[in-house]
Amino acid sequence: MWDYLRLEVRRTLRDGKFVLGTVAMPVMMYLLFTNLGADASGWKTASMVGMAAYGALGAALNTGAGVAEDKAIGWLRQLRITPMTPRQGVIGRALTGAVTVLPAIAAVLLAGALVNGVRMDAWKWPVIALLLWTGSLPFTMLGLGNGYRLTSQAMGGITMLCYLGLAVLGGLWFPIQLFPGWLQQVSSFTPTNRFAQLGTAVADGHAPSVAAVGVLLCWLLAFGSYAVVSYRRSARTV
Repeated sequence: MWDYLRLEVRRTLRDGKFVLGTVAMPVMMYLLFTNLGADASGWKTASMVGMAAYGALGAALNTGAGVAEDKAIGWLRQLRITPMTPRQGVIGRALTGAVTVLPAIAAVLLAGALVNGVRMDAWKWPVIALLLWTGSLPFTMLGLGNGYRLTSQAMGGITMLCYLGLAVLGGLWFPIQLFPGWLQQVSSFTPTNRFAQLGTAVADGHAPSVAAVGVLLCWLLAFGSYAVVSYRRSARTV
């Protein structure tokens, strides 16, 4: 399984579209959004966390695109005749998603510190990175579920819809205080909104709320179940 993990991580990080879309793009958007208008250090910090979460979201969802491509070329069928068990194959893919979110998170945090001059207590930086890393797991499960269920042709549109829809609705681009009241209520139940709150809470100097952790765990259960059902379905058809 570890050989499979190394192979998939190398394949992902060598993909220019992945690097551009999930590492470079969030950094460019962060620098653009925070250097227009008034110089507000609080906004630069909050946007840094939101854009790091946005990059992690894209990297996690991208895991499913690789699954769909492997299914199309018959790679999943080949894996099923190797000594690696189905559980190890799924875990290997999930770990690939977990590893590949790290560059996206690190790139935005570095841009905040080195370019925008964001300053926080030293302990907050690794804690924010760790929370965003672990908090991205529900989105990796969503990506895997889509990859096992959908064709490679359908994955592009569905991944983009999930990526942009969850990012905007969850307030990763703009504060949800700018939303209408009813949309703020909806946003509070989205996984992306609570995902970003893991980091913003620490940046503000306190622990993430029980509500944020609870909502994320519920989404992890839902998306994890979706991934398992999708994998079992693909096993009958691939």
